[in-house]
Amino acid sequence: MRKTLFLSLMCLVAITFTSYAEDKNFYIYLDKNSPKNHFIPSGWMGDYGDLKYNDQYQKNPASGATCIKLAYTAKRTQTQGWAGIYWQSSQNNWGHKDTGYDLSGFNKLVYKARGENGGEVITVVKVGGITRNPQGQPFPFPDSVTKESGPIKVTKDWQEYHVNLVDQDLSYINGGLCLVFNADQAGGEQTIYLDDIHYVFDANLKKEEAKTNFPFYVYADSGSLDNHFIPSGWMPATAAQDLKLDISWKDYPFSGDSCMRIGYKNISGTRWAGIYWQNPANNWGTVPDTGFDLQGATKLTFWARGAEGTEVINEFKTGGISSGEYMDSDSVSIGPIKLTKMWTKYEIDLKGRDLSYIIGGFCWATNIDINDPEGIVFYLDEIKYE
Repeated sequence: MRKTLFLSLMCLVAITFTSYAEDKNFYIYLDKNSPKNHFIPSGWMGDYGDLKYNDQYQKNPASGATCIKLAYTAKRTQTQGWAGIYWQSSQNNWGHKDTGYDLSGFNKLVYKARGENGGEVITVVKVGGITRNPQGQPFPFPDSVTKESGPIKVTKDWQEYHVNLVDQDLSYINGGLCLVFNADQAGGEQTIYLDDIHYVFDANLKKEEAKTNFPFYVYADSGSLDNHFIPSGWMPATAAQDLKLDISWKDYPFSGDSCMRIGYKNISGTRWAGIYWQNPANNWGTVPDTGFDLQGATKLTFWARGAEGTEVINEFKTGGISSGEYMDSDSVSIGPIKLTKMWTKYEIDLKGRDLSYIIGGFCWATNIDINDPEGIVFYLDEIKYE
């Protein structure tokens, strides 16, 4: 009896895997209530209150009768500065249920997208990545891959986009699709539309070459698609009481339309504060396969000035996140530095450093004891690896 049951189950598994491979398209979304749809948009993250989702929008779909309308208000409802949705193999499955799909027969995720007005930004489009909880502990049933693309600026008309999955391990996919929006890049409320989301095999698709182009920006301008890393690592736990960050400050930037204004006042009594620019947001070394390979960079440069010209920053740093399993490959810093009222260029020498895995792209920290006890204001601009 046991042997018969086991053989029956094995045949069922084999038939299931074969059917995926034989079907040229494995759909996440074809049309509302289509029997070909897979995955559920149940994994809402970050400022989930900023998202409005409608999967039966009937006006101007790319094909069929409906498309997905996804509005993002960028109001920071949960104070995160970003929001996202995971399409999961079963509802709210964060890796604790064994419901993932074997999609080994495919090498490309294809989707169509357009914006309400054109110029809307999707910060990240991801396949897989549900592997560990925020404390760094592995889930019982993790995704076999984490692959990202983006940021993407959509047009007012339908365009086809894709994620290259050549030579990626798609043997177990729970997170079939993930979209992430960043409030700073969005620059305000935006609405995008999605349709025809599916996996496919493309015999002509070649493996992407891992290559980093320099200059590699941490901050070029507010909302710039060249920006990398997110200023999410506020330190210590009380920093939200003591810090104010405006990444779209328009008054007297060094270059472009904006710079960053940072205000620090010791309201909490902790007496120190700082911010890490991380990839992804709030990653203290617990998220695998998210570090940038910045080998080839010889320096990190940035411009800074103080509101009064007496402000002292204890440390400016790249790398240095070392508390998790997937930590930075190196740490380099300069400081203390006394700022002036004029924009001044500073440089962190990176020659000979191991930049093969960087999640903490930039960091600053200071304390109230070496500054005006009433607090300080300073500005940053043009932060980049060269």
